Amino acid sequence: MTLQEFFAENARAAIAFSGGVDSSYLLYAAVQCGADVHAYFAKTAFQPQFELDDARRLAESVGAKLTVLELDALSSEDVARNPANRCYYCKQNIFGNLKRAAAGDGFTLILDGTNASDDAGDRPGMRALREMDVRSPLRECGLTKAEIRRLSHEAGLFTWDKPAYACLATRVPTGTRITPELLAATERAEGWLFSQGYTDFRVRLLDGCARLQFPADQLSRALAQHDEIVAALKPDYRAVLLDLEARHA
Repeated sequence: MTLQEFFAENARAAIAFSGGVDSSYLLYAAVQCGADVHAYFAKTAFQPQFELDDARRLAESVGAKLTVLELDALSSEDVARNPANRCYYCKQNIFGNLKRAAAGDGFTLILDGTNASDDAGDRPGMRALREMDVRSPLRECGLTKAEIRRLSHEAGLFTWDKPAYACLATRVPTGTRITPELLAATERAEGWLFSQGYTDFRVRLLDGCARLQFPADQLSRALAQHDEIVAALKPDYRAVLLDLEARHA
């Protein structure tokens, strides 16, 4: 099945839109195929502001309608206590709210940007999507991450080379309670590093410290800039640590 065939059969749908590579291409393709689609972005403390900015920019560039749902992810104790299956409860919350908003706009079919490279397995988040009957056209049509980046580049989408960016909650170790303060500190730290030109890195919480993970080609620069990095991040952390094992995407 091609995306053209998918949207010929499913011409009206709501799209869970993150502003990342996959959901951006899905939204673009749906519009190009003439489908009646509406994008929904769930804004919680888990998403940094730049993700919402990117989502708005992309939706406007492809001429798609976008609704931003302001949600409190930490209102769920199952999410805040951060168990190993936190993602399951978080997806339930987000997609439950998305389905209600979409239904109010007359949409019953919900789509997401899971692609054919994603490990569906029995991951908590994937299980939640299956239980809520969310469909993944990119996966159903066999489109891999590499193909989606290539097609996005050909389409002129600015997201084509955007690094993968997991939500801020993934920086907090399983079992450590997630608080707004921890998330805000992470966003500040990663925002400052982005402003310095670093990409595809992570600032992870480790016993009150910031553990910085950079790709191999950025490690030497981070070492050279260690004084500035420590000065910028230290107010929010007990210590700033550099992981010398290169981060792999």
